[in-house]
Amino acid sequence: MSEPSNTQHRTTKSAIPPASQSFWTSFIQTFKDVFGDKGVLLMLIIAPIIYGFFYPWPYSSEIVNHVPVGIIDQDSSNLSRTIIRYASASPYLDTKQLINEQAAKEAIWSDQIAGYMVIPAGLEQQVLSGEQAHVSVLGNGGYFILNKNLQLGFSKAVGTVSAGIKVKKSIAKGTYASTAAQNTQSVPLRIMPLYNQTEGYGAYVVPAVSVIILQQTLLMATAMLIGTWYEQRRHAASIRGWLGRIGALSSLSFIVGCFYYGWAFELHHYPRGQNMLGTLLFLALFCPTVATLGCVLGLWFRQRERSMQILIFVSLPIFFLSGYPWPAEQLPQVLQVVRWIFPTTPAINTSVQLNQMGASISQVAIGFYALAGLWLFYFILLLFLRERIPQKRAVHSAQKKSA
Repeated sequence: MSEPSNTQHRTTKSAIPPASQSFWTSFIQTFKDVFGDKGVLLMLIIAPIIYGFFYPWPYSSEIVNHVPVGIIDQDSSNLSRTIIRYASASPYLDTKQLINEQAAKEAIWSDQIAGYMVIPAGLEQQVLSGEQAHVSVLGNGGYFILNKNLQLGFSKAVGTVSAGIKVKKSIAKGTYASTAAQNTQSVPLRIMPLYNQTEGYGAYVVPAVSVIILQQTLLMATAMLIGTWYEQRRHAASIRGWLGRIGALSSLSFIVGCFYYGWAFELHHYPRGQNMLGTLLFLALFCPTVATLGCVLGLWFRQRERSMQILIFVSLPIFFLSGYPWPAEQLPQVLQVVRWIFPTTPAINTSVQLNQMGASISQVAIGFYALAGLWLFYFILLLFLRERIPQKRAVHSAQKKSA
């Protein structure tokens, strides 16, 4: 029964900021309020730092190796044993021999293996007689990374054995061994991955998700703080006052962003720092854009808890709409338009291109223009909401909450 009276005391004691509040006065007061509010401090600073340590942890191995797979040998020949030996030597695979396909399917259903290869009966005889021959590889498509690695491991093993067979046939026809080996691949293929040379999943996904983390924590913290001010009748401010608030929140988020780009990526050995100046300029534009959107949402929700309840559920849809995990041009036409409402749509690709790929600022200028346009759009919305929410409604809301 004592909590309502405490709330009423805090609400009555809080004063409404004057309309002429200066930029720096609002800037400093916002800093004080952030560090005086444990919930906002946790969301704005502590949570993203914790994410920076623990979110990349599951991807620490980077490359998925030794995928458990099964092999069904129905031929029992020298050729089939050679294929099994090469597959077992592959770093991608951890092989085990199975009796039949039913046993293999049951092993997939119980998550013992990710897929299996079937070596059909009569394979060696077909190869020696020059007939068309093949082996079958079946994988669990529900786990695309595991499925990709088992296909890669089996294809390399079978490809190596096939190349050896071609060499032996050429030598049998009188071709020199060196010439026969070169003829197995007339145009050698060399694959060199750029920007993510280890081809690690963590190095692919974490730099993009980090932008989502920075956005969502800043949005929730800002909306929570604005909701608290609204409940305490302290949300009113001049244009300079709102700019001061945005500047303070952006400064704190900028520091956290520097922690990600300057230390967290270094800790986990992700590609980084290719265009550090461009990355800092990106953060200097991205953080105010997100903070301004957070102010808009705080005035729209007008309740401290509402931001957490709503924003925590939209993180995954925002990530998919960004165009990073799935090509944007493959999205429905409506979503291709809607996705530009969120700062992460231009921000994720701009950040990755600057920090991981080393693009110049001119090459990602569209991303900068999009963020600047979004900031202007959000700020106009903020001024509109500021005028549309009369002060008496805030007083009525505070009195109703304390009753």
